[in-house]
Amino acid sequence: MALTTSAIPPRMKKRRSVTSAGATPYLFLSPAMLLLCAFGLLPILVAAFVSFTDLNIKGLANWSNVQFIGIDNYTTLFTDAAFWSAMGNTAIFVVFGVPVIIGVSLAVALMLNYSQTRFFRFLRAFYFIPAITAIVAVALIWGYLYNTQFGLLNYLLSLVNIPPLQWLSDPTLAKFSVALVAVWRATGLNIIIFLAALQGIPRDYLEAAELDGANSWKRITRIILPLMRFAIFFVTVTTVISWLQFFDEPFVLTEGGPLGATTSISLFLFLEGFRLNQFGYASAGSLVLFVIIIVATLVQLKLRKADDEY
Repeated sequence: MALTTSAIPPRMKKRRSVTSAGATPYLFLSPAMLLLCAFGLLPILVAAFVSFTDLNIKGLANWSNVQFIGIDNYTTLFTDAAFWSAMGNTAIFVVFGVPVIIGVSLAVALMLNYSQTRFFRFLRAFYFIPAITAIVAVALIWGYLYNTQFGLLNYLLSLVNIPPLQWLSDPTLAKFSVALVAVWRATGLNIIIFLAALQGIPRDYLEAAELDGANSWKRITRIILPLMRFAIFFVTVTTVISWLQFFDEPFVLTEGGPLGATTSISLFLFLEGFRLNQFGYASAGSLVLFVIIIVATLVQLKLRKADDEY
């Protein structure tokens, strides 16, 4: 016989209420978790499986052509000079790009936070434009700027009697040219993040420090930067990850050239997987890159000081 609502004991009603309340967060989280599993976790598992096979274009046409080869892809990868060259290029990009982006973004954010006038509000939108500009348009504009014969940069150099530079043809200079475009694109979003953190700092702290005689430099180094530690940490982590996955600029500007000087690890994997159709080999490389990103992120989390240490 079914129990009516009034016949349910109070203890059972309370248990049902607790169970329902406990399941509510999981119901809200379930769509995001499903998407994360479908588009984040599942591709990693598939790549891990494919990395132990010799899957190529013939294997996609007929799965009977796919052979399990164990760790051969990883063995070949670690003896591939092109792979280590791409790793070296990526390390250079990270070492150069991350400090420059954080330093420039923070300096511009401090400047923009100096005033609330209409001109400074216009500058905020101006600096954000690169972040929302399509990479194709960016490549077109910077391609003209870097043009050896007709580019603006070489024209400016000619005004001070400096010979034209091979911005995208010289192996060493091409690294700098490609990284400069990436720095220009990445600063816009980070400036907005730093600005939001700056405007969240209580004005009382700054006014009290000013009354105590602290100059601008001391207010920045003793109050502002410590209170922005989480924003700086967040920008650092996301910037390191984005540079480890550096792809757009070298792909559209140089396609990895000249002589592989701008081939990042992500571009190397793309060329192996979608130009040479070596899907198993590219999957092994992607797993290695995934592990590197995980380790780099864990190291940064480990090095981050707790909030109560300040």
